[in-house]
Amino acid sequence: MEGGFDGAGAAEVVAELRESFGSGRTRSFEWRVAQLKGIARLIVEKEKEITAALDDDLAKPQLESFISEISMIRESCCFALKELKRWMKPEKVATSITTFPSSAKVVSEPLGVVLIISAWNYPFLLSIDPVIGAIAAGNAVVLKPSEVAPATSSFLARILPDYVDNSCIRVVEGSSPETTALLEQKFDKILYTGNARVGRIVMTAAAKHLTPVVLELGGKCPVLVDSNVDIKVATRRIVAGKWGCNSGQACIAPDYIITTKSFAPKLVDALKITLEKFYGKDPLESPDLSRIVNSNHFKRLMNLLDDEKVSGTIVHGGQRDEKRLRIAPTILLDVPSDSLIMKEEVFGPLLPIVTVDELREGFDLMNSKGKPLAAYLFTKDRKLEEKLVKTVSAGGMVINDTILQVTNPRLPFGGVGESGMGSYHGKFSFDAFSHKKAVLSRGFGGDVPMRYPPYTAHKQKILRGLITGNIVAVFLALIGWTRH
Repeated sequence: MEGGFDGAGAAEVVAELRESFGSGRTRSFEWRVAQLKGIARLIVEKEKEITAALDDDLAKPQLESFISEISMIRESCCFALKELKRWMKPEKVATSITTFPSSAKVVSEPLGVVLIISAWNYPFLLSIDPVIGAIAAGNAVVLKPSEVAPATSSFLARILPDYVDNSCIRVVEGSSPETTALLEQKFDKILYTGNARVGRIVMTAAAKHLTPVVLELGGKCPVLVDSNVDIKVATRRIVAGKWGCNSGQACIAPDYIITTKSFAPKLVDALKITLEKFYGKDPLESPDLSRIVNSNHFKRLMNLLDDEKVSGTIVHGGQRDEKRLRIAPTILLDVPSDSLIMKEEVFGPLLPIVTVDELREGFDLMNSKGKPLAAYLFTKDRKLEEKLVKTVSAGGMVINDTILQVTNPRLPFGGVGESGMGSYHGKFSFDAFSHKKAVLSRGFGGDVPMRYPPYTAHKQKILRGLITGNIVAVFLALIGWTRH
């Protein structure tokens, strides 16, 4: 742990890591495997401590902690260990006539020293998952966990050095001053997970050093629900993706629903039934719901809920317990488009429903809210599915379910536009923290005199023919034939 340091302290940490990287130790396959195995061992040996930290920070249910954080890191580690040798292998590519004879390949090389600034809502997953990618790519790493999840931050600072090479991988705790001190340093890449406001600060700081960034932000993730769905399955999957994901405090959680005016009452009734089955008649007492992370976020959510424009739209829930930072799953029907809850990302257990006359109107509504990190559609209509994919821009999409896109390591996870830039997960993580170096190799044979001055008319004919692929012109030039 490096705590409470200024710019000089941050510079020292980065200099030490740059020296370690410069020694070449992070580049070897063996070093990378050793670090990944260390993280895998940490997960096994410290699962109880991880779960306890997540409970302290968010009252996150034990099973949810295992499924959405611990098991996903385990899978990420195992996948990287299985595929790493193949990822590291240079990729041979075809050559052209202009470089004949030659060979060509793309070599993945580590960028250097990278900075990962993680978020509080999945504080273990969003800290370690990008670290896995950075290690797999052979980089030295500074990890800055979120101070809003202090128990998990403290755990990572205390425990991670026991399982990985601390000369190449460091954890820096702290809040805004420490993050600012780190951002003043030159890194070779920065990955930030959080909100767009801080994302702009990160990008501005990175620009001073021409440092590339991956920004994992958020947005209003829409759910378009057709009337032809299996309503029991659909509502279970919507509820699991909304309230089963940290009480909606997830960047890919459903933010609002769009459905038709005629189908909305049936959908609301089904959601109510499902919520009661999952969380009981008094959801504030349910052990299967996370609490709101802190009082600031609780007040922000209350401002959305107490907005006079939506006060009459609550059709389910609305109960709150400020002392325990708990808010019951809440459904709002026919919220005005100019209400606060429709202008900003909800990031909590409130789910507005917007109704339209025809479902296809929902596509225009989706596109009017900016490009989200995720978009969801429930339908049996293949044409509607095709229209979503073709006309709506989003970081990712799921048809007839929610949030599961992040569980497939062969899919990229990342935003577009306001929801972020760049992506990671699986090989996309490896690529995010690698430079793809072009390598062309030639011998000393096959040197073509036409390449060099003086450029006579004869040479020009041959060169033009070679470059344009006109073999006939090359042949005629070689035998001295002149076209008239």
